[in-house]
Amino acid sequence: MTEDVRHLVLGLLAVVVSAALGWLLRTQVWKRKLRRKQAFFGLPANSESLLVVNREAAGPELTVTRHDVFSLLELAALIKDCGAHSQVVAHDAVQQGFGERTEFCVGNPAVHRRMAAHMHSLLPGVRVNTEPEPGPDRGAFQIGSERYRMEGGRTEYVILARLTAGQPQEARPVFLFCGQRAITNQAASRYLARHHERLARKHGNNSFALLLKVVNSQAYGPDVVELVADVTRAAQEPLPAPTGARNSHRAK
Repeated sequence: MTEDVRHLVLGLLAVVVSAALGWLLRTQVWKRKLRRKQAFFGLPANSESLLVVNREAAGPELTVTRHDVFSLLELAALIKDCGAHSQVVAHDAVQQGFGERTEFCVGNPAVHRRMAAHMHSLLPGVRVNTEPEPGPDRGAFQIGSERYRMEGGRTEYVILARLTAGQPQEARPVFLFCGQRAITNQAASRYLARHHERLARKHGNNSFALLLKVVNSQAYGPDVVELVADVTRAAQEPLPAPTGARNSHRAK
C-alpha cells in the first residue's frame, strides 16, 4: 500500500468515525429533548390521553366548532410527537379523576361541564362571567381582584394552565385552554405548541396558570398572543370577598 493510498484510507476512516459520532450525539440530544417533552406533557411512549371538547349547540352528536377543531389538530400533533395516543371525547362523557391520563380540556365553562368542574376544583381564584345577557362584563374573567373584559375581535383573553391537583409529579397533568371565544382556545394551543420547551424549563413538571391576551383576532386570527401574567398563585387561592370596585382591563 502506497503512502497516498494509506492517507486516503485513514482520511475515509476519520470521516466515517466523525459521522458516526455526530449521528450518535444528535440521537442522544434528540432523545433527551423527547424525554423532557414527554415528562412535561405526561405522555410517555404509547400512553393514552384525552382531548375533551364541548358539543356545539348542545346537539346529540359530537360536533366541534371550527376553531376548536384547529385547537385539537395543534394538540394532536404534540401528542403524536411524544409517541402517545389521543381520544376525542365530549365534555359530558368523561368520568375519570386526576392523574390517570393526560387530559387536554378545551372550551369555556359556560358550555363545557368538564372545564367548569376543573376551574371550580383547581382554580378557585378564577371566575368567568357566563351570563348570556349582553353587557361590558359578558365573558369577563375575574382573577383575584383583577377583571379582564373582552372586546370581541380586538382584545380577548384565555387561560392556559397545566395542573396536577396536588398529585405526585409523575401523575398525568390536566391542561386547560379556557378562552373567552373559541379562537382564543386555538391561540392558547398554538402558544403551547410554540413555547412548551421554554415553559418546561421555567416550570418543570409543576402546576402553572398563565393569562394570555389575543390581539386583534379579526385581522390576525390566533397568531398574535401576548403573555399578560403568570396568575398561578392568584388563580389557586379563593377569590377575595367583594370590597367595592375592582380593577378592570380593557383595550385602549
